[in-house]
Amino acid sequence: MNAPILAAAPATAAVPRTEPAYKRILLKLSGEALMGEDPYGINRAVIDRIVAEIGEVVRLGVQVAVVIGGGNIFRGVAPGAAGMDRATADYMGMLATLMNALALQDAMRRAGLVSRVQSALSIEQVAEPYIRGKALRYLEENKIVIFAAGTGNPFFTTDTAAALRGREMGVDIVLKATKVDGVYTSDPRKDPGAKRYPSLTFDEAIVKNLKVMDATALALCRDQNMLLKVFSIFVPGALKRVVLGADEGTLVHC
Repeated sequence: MNAPILAAAPATAAVPRTEPAYKRILLKLSGEALMGEDPYGINRAVIDRIVAEIGEVVRLGVQVAVVIGGGNIFRGVAPGAAGMDRATADYMGMLATLMNALALQDAMRRAGLVSRVQSALSIEQVAEPYIRGKALRYLEENKIVIFAAGTGNPFFTTDTAAALRGREMGVDIVLKATKVDGVYTSDPRKDPGAKRYPSLTFDEAIVKNLKVMDATALALCRDQNMLLKVFSIFVPGALKRVVLGADEGTLVHC
């Protein structure tokens, strides 16, 4: 009897990757990501879902640091801050990031994840001061480190803080979680013909003013040869797929 003929798998079939592509990552979360569809504040369901996705990555053995923004809280007081001294407004924004960091840490605790909050501003009653050596040790112990208060200086964004902390922590990649699934030629919410870039260089992003990050953050990533991936945190499972090396979002490189 002739042996049965087995159909071969298509040559182009991709085998899903099961091992993470990166050992240590820094996740940049905007404050707006925490408010979901609310006008401002923290949406409990949204923060719990984000924490669940971070937990999946941690269970893969990936070391995770987080830089959090404060736009969701500062948005509620922004009208009253109109005309305010820029440095004062920036310090208010830093305090908003600390509030978000504490909320994120509490959600992680409820999810069974161990995390530490380090603040660039000294508020030792609620958060540790930023100490690079301790942060590195926490990451090596597989604790999540949440960096609050940006760089601790006015006139610098939390994007710049993400690039700075990413370099200090020696991460393999900075992941910027946004509302859009990558970098586009124009705003896809306004232009239906906008095209997503699968990848681009830092110089292209700066010259074309693509609003990936502010110019200071992009220049720091470029000068330190640090990879950046922009993706949507609102797409279920996107964070895990990015960590596994899938073609998700836009990769920005030198």
